[in-house]
Amino acid sequence: MPIKKPSIIIKFDCSGEQTVGEITKIVGLTRARFLISIIDALDLEANPRSAKTGPVTDAIQESIENDPRVFPFKTKGVLLASSRYDRLERNRIRITPESPEIEGILDGGHNTLAIGLYILNRAMQHKGIPLPRNTKTWDAFKELWQKNRDIIDEYLDMLRREPDNDALNFFVPIELLVPRDAEDGGCVESFKSDLLEICAARNNNVQLQVSAKANQRGYFDTLKSLMESYDADVNRRIEWKTNDGGEVKVQDLVALAWIPLSLINPVRDCDGRTVEPVSPQKIYSAKGSCLSQFERLMSSPEVTLEVDSDYRRELYNPEVLSAFEVAVQLPKLYDYIYEMFPKFYNFAGGSYGRITAVKRLNENRREKKAPFTAKTVETLSPDGFIAPLVYGLQALMENAVVDGHSVIRWKQEPMDFLRANLEKVVVYYAGIFSMCDYDPQKIGKNAQSYTQALSGYKMTLAGIL
Repeated sequence: MPIKKPSIIIKFDCSGEQTVGEITKIVGLTRARFLISIIDALDLEANPRSAKTGPVTDAIQESIENDPRVFPFKTKGVLLASSRYDRLERNRIRITPESPEIEGILDGGHNTLAIGLYILNRAMQHKGIPLPRNTKTWDAFKELWQKNRDIIDEYLDMLRREPDNDALNFFVPIELLVPRDAEDGGCVESFKSDLLEICAARNNNVQLQVSAKANQRGYFDTLKSLMESYDADVNRRIEWKTNDGGEVKVQDLVALAWIPLSLINPVRDCDGRTVEPVSPQKIYSAKGSCLSQFERLMSSPEVTLEVDSDYRRELYNPEVLSAFEVAVQLPKLYDYIYEMFPKFYNFAGGSYGRITAVKRLNENRREKKAPFTAKTVETLSPDGFIAPLVYGLQALMENAVVDGHSVIRWKQEPMDFLRANLEKVVVYYAGIFSMCDYDPQKIGKNAQSYTQALSGYKMTLAGIL
């Protein structure tokens, strides 16, 4: 039985309409209380960034408190989109967003969060309950909102009895995008296909990040699913969607993914140009470039296909899939190298703790955690020292033909190899330190560092070290 889509009724004041091509824009003002049904029914899947509290939301709430009359002229408000809608009496429109990934709240997530927190805080104050301080993300807010939904209804009943004290009577600007003709299938499909670019353009006031757009197109979906299956704890720490919380940025994982992705056979992008692998040092020094090249790779028609009729794409290339299966193992391997490197460097005759960059990094740090797993370690290390050794793991990978398909796979189990051989690789690799003045920036950005580390793995595999 199909799931019934939630409907929302928006009551417009001072509204107007514009139609260009297949899109109609309805603009106007709505009383803050009418945002309650929007918050009830919608999340921020369609918004490239999630929302979190901070100076922006604080300023919005301060503006509402200080002069609610002027508030609608100080904010862009909320941008909504829905492929299904009905016009009702008294300037009301009922919307029924069909696809939450592309319809719903396209822009104005921080406005919605700030106003939602304002409403929730007012309702809880009315009951003598303080608003918890840890409500920092949209997900945390939404959970608290649902938990206290009865209190909000009680507060609304009170406001109806005391209209002179109505703190939710202020206006919020609303823009609603709908297809020109909701009964015309071609018009609706054209409308849907334009939503991502509209969303991207509207979010350009804070520059829509490449990662946010890649996430909206579904380019992280397979990687996320594989990571969840392989290591759910690490997966929970990754911020797959901008502002969604998470100590690990998705570009950190994408940069590591280029280690196995560099071994796939060449593919062509949408313009027919070959997508080149990133250079090894960019895995450390240019993660934004790694992400941009990843987006270019994933947009290739040789790698992903469009899903249904919206802008999301789905991975179908088995070689890229196999590279992802290798990639999700790299965070745990990274952290093992991170944990063991200081000890093995000292075994090689060095004095790791006396290196200036190491000393500064570890001064006055009570908590010392590995980057991906958050495992406690004895010594923190600059990423520039570790990245070449992690890249060297490529020596343990190969592009092989299995059942008629090229796949990226391990030549041997990588953790077993590291436990048995990492010390020998570190002894060989450590020679680069004096050449780079023990500077992690120089080591991390020096192509020779990656060549040295890769050679160390290869020589160990060959039994030379």
